[in-house]
Amino acid sequence: MFVIPTYRLREVAETIRLYDEHFFRNGHAVDLFVFDDSTPAMQQKYFPLLEQTPTHNPLYYVGPREKEAFTAYLNGRLRDRKLEPLVRNLFRPSYGGNRNVALMYTLGSLFVSADDDMRPYTLVEDSPESLADHEVARGKLLASGHAGVSQKSFDILAAFHDVLGKRVDDLPANYLHGMLVRDSSMDLLTNKSHGLARENSLVLEAGDLDGRALVKIAQTFRSGTADADALDYVEMALDDQAQVRVEDLNTQYVLVNFRPTVTKENWRFDCGVAGYDNTFGLPPFFPTRLRFEDYIYRLWLQQPGVASAHVDAAQTHIKSNYMRNPMAAELFNEEVCNLLKTNIRSTVTRIDELGIEFDYDGSVDMAQTALILERAASLHARVLGATQASANPERTAALQGFAASLEKTFYGFEADFFQQNVARIVDDVISTFKGSLELWPTLVEITYLNKRRAGLPLVRVNNPRRRPTLTGDSAGV
Repeated sequence: MFVIPTYRLREVAETIRLYDEHFFRNGHAVDLFVFDDSTPAMQQKYFPLLEQTPTHNPLYYVGPREKEAFTAYLNGRLRDRKLEPLVRNLFRPSYGGNRNVALMYTLGSLFVSADDDMRPYTLVEDSPESLADHEVARGKLLASGHAGVSQKSFDILAAFHDVLGKRVDDLPANYLHGMLVRDSSMDLLTNKSHGLARENSLVLEAGDLDGRALVKIAQTFRSGTADADALDYVEMALDDQAQVRVEDLNTQYVLVNFRPTVTKENWRFDCGVAGYDNTFGLPPFFPTRLRFEDYIYRLWLQQPGVASAHVDAAQTHIKSNYMRNPMAAELFNEEVCNLLKTNIRSTVTRIDELGIEFDYDGSVDMAQTALILERAASLHARVLGATQASANPERTAALQGFAASLEKTFYGFEADFFQQNVARIVDDVISTFKGSLELWPTLVEITYLNKRRAGLPLVRVNNPRRRPTLTGDSAGV
């Protein structure tokens, strides 16, 4: 199964078209699923685009109506009105909620997932360099349209099928084995950027890896939009006097070389380009609108008998700005996420087949929020300085607008007000996480039995089917 979770249905038709063609060219027949978090109004507006998109493979859709029917069924089986808010939170429109719906619909199978702004090819430097002994990948930031860069396509499904659900000892011989992969440009445990880096390397850290461990999750490498913090994008905008808006992207991340590896831990897990062994169920993504829903998998992978892989393929992220939060909101989001990651990770008490437990109670002290405000205020001052230095009226106006947005998003840099609001956000998030994790195994059991018996609510899209034909010089041979 191949799934695309989205809240931007307008963008999905093109993504479906490209991946369907990619799978066909590599000889694969696979069911295509779209899990849509759009509002009913947006669904009505853009669903016709899916119906007009020809595919070789069957296309299925799970949108707001189907999700409502699914959660209603779960609540009916639970027969406890006090649990209804938890069920709705687990599957509510959010980064984690939509992925949790996909986990339920794919129970009992292997599946591959790609975000709606991914593409089934990668950007590779034309003159690849050899990697060092323990180097897994190397890449660099280049100006968009830079010479010496090519698009290359790899058989994505075959790469995932090589590893998912298999023992480490049974993987192809070209896989490196180790404890984890460390990114030269990021903190290991939070993935917080060390600062804007024009080049980076992924290096394999040695460690014991049980040959009997099963690969439960895997991912491709990624090019295109760099896997970097929002702050790094701001830094690029401040450095480039020709760039007008902070949100504009004038650079692209290009892979120099890469090679597959299997590891015990994976602190760089990227759910946007991932594959899963969901045969017997997996833990839920954190049901949150904060962008760290997949962090639970980085913690969950630390249990015995489970491994993760970076497969022998790569894809490209084009980072659509359509319906994205403003850059200031992304900065705020990342600061809160890093606070949550640190406090959850340091208090984990148990990991099992379908989840984790942690003791963090959601408290936030003044010292933590003071550090966040200090960084935000420092950036705000730099943006104002860049505004004064700009000779381009459009750039000046855009930077002034970004500075105002930054001040508003961080509550006017007022320490007490900021601390109070961050504390409320974190407390709500943590209470939701804990209740969701406790309820999840019961919902997995209910869904698994009903899926086998009657199936789950979905729509078979009545789109045109493409037929295999030969074209060009090979036709009629």
